[in-house]
Amino acid sequence: MNKDFTGASRRRFIQQAALAALTPPILMSLPANAASRNGKLRHVAVGVGGMGWHDLNRFMAHSDVEIVAICDVDANHLKRAAEALPNAKAYSDWRELLKAESSNFDSINVSVPDHNHFAISYESIRLGKHVYCQKPMCHDVAEVRALTRAADKAGIVSQLGTQHASGKGDRTAVQWIKEGHIGKIKNVYLCSNRPGATEAYRYKGPRPAQGEPAPAHLNWDLWVGTAPMRDYSPTIYHPSKWRAWQDFGTGWSGDIGCHIFDAVWKGMGLKDPVSVIARVQDSWQQSPERMADTWPQSNHITWMFPGNSLTADKQLQVEWFDGEFYPPEEVRALFSVEDYPAESAMLIGTEGALLIPHTKMPVLLPETKFSHVKESSLEDRDHYHHFVDACLGRTRTESHFNQSGPMTEAIILGTVALREPGKLLKWDAKKMKISNLPAAEKHLSRPYRKGWEVKGFS
Repeated sequence: MNKDFTGASRRRFIQQAALAALTPPILMSLPANAASRNGKLRHVAVGVGGMGWHDLNRFMAHSDVEIVAICDVDANHLKRAAEALPNAKAYSDWRELLKAESSNFDSINVSVPDHNHFAISYESIRLGKHVYCQKPMCHDVAEVRALTRAADKAGIVSQLGTQHASGKGDRTAVQWIKEGHIGKIKNVYLCSNRPGATEAYRYKGPRPAQGEPAPAHLNWDLWVGTAPMRDYSPTIYHPSKWRAWQDFGTGWSGDIGCHIFDAVWKGMGLKDPVSVIARVQDSWQQSPERMADTWPQSNHITWMFPGNSLTADKQLQVEWFDGEFYPPEEVRALFSVEDYPAESAMLIGTEGALLIPHTKMPVLLPETKFSHVKESSLEDRDHYHHFVDACLGRTRTESHFNQSGPMTEAIILGTVALREPGKLLKWDAKKMKISNLPAAEKHLSRPYRKGWEVKGFS
């Protein structure tokens, strides 16, 4: 956080962010065209390394897509993509791409670190472009709210990068929840206890006392973008461990939560939570340096949602577990304590339970009781191609922002609770306020680095 960002200015920023979120700016362009002059969707890709390389290849595989431009701050990533797409124009700065190519493309995918999702997506929407944005939608609650509203007002096609939401497994789970096989839902348990995740994606810190020059192939200033400028240091930021830092990522729950929560959110028809509280591991909470800089390696987040016709009570408790925290043993025992899926959702109902393993088919429990339930006739869909088809007017996306935005907002609200561990935060979604702990509202948004402000928002 910028040391010059005082309490008063922080409060003004949150007020302005809330206002921008509730009253999106007038878009300054014509609506996006459904297809280009040659009958194909003209598409640009921002971020073509790591997950972005996968995303790019999925879009390239659609016969009605023409990749007209690519962008990456890492010259090595850009070179590989340019070799695969010799006719696409290459840029290192997404701002230059949007300015130069504004009339030459119809859609964009944003596959960069979380802290730059909003700026790129929002500016693209202002140009009337369709947006595919990797999960989570944004880094901050206020950004999610503003982006959701802007996409709705613009009438563009949007899709969150929860690619398994289009798969047969998640869509079957949504169908079974709505059909009420397990009765009224009493509790929901979400988890991501992926083996090896701590070493691969998390970093305890502390931040090195001194940085070093970034390698010649990486434009560090563009990589940092809207975040506070930090000295480059090898291995702990680019290309993957940026998720561990509060400046750049949203922690494990923010990164994976959108996948695990998706079928539950859709099937249950959940709305904004009324409260959230988080528990973290002691080592992180006892280190002021780590608490100020990195995300905890283990999280247990509990939301309370308003009940509806599918719930057993007037409120529904949804819990998230990762790292050292696991769903209760009696919950895992409904399937198998030893073989309980490391990434999954479990819904406990009045008539049984539903296990939704990530990337696999759901299971009704006990299985003998539900042997009569026929396997769904739904087919797998390609999440990326479904977005393309929607842009061409053939269908509607599975994870459009009007649906996935409120879910992401709830998930990112969980990261606010992580920074105030052990404190129950009462959430007033309409006003975008934490009614019982206003001091925590400083985590709902952040000031952008000078020169990286987003017009109409920051």
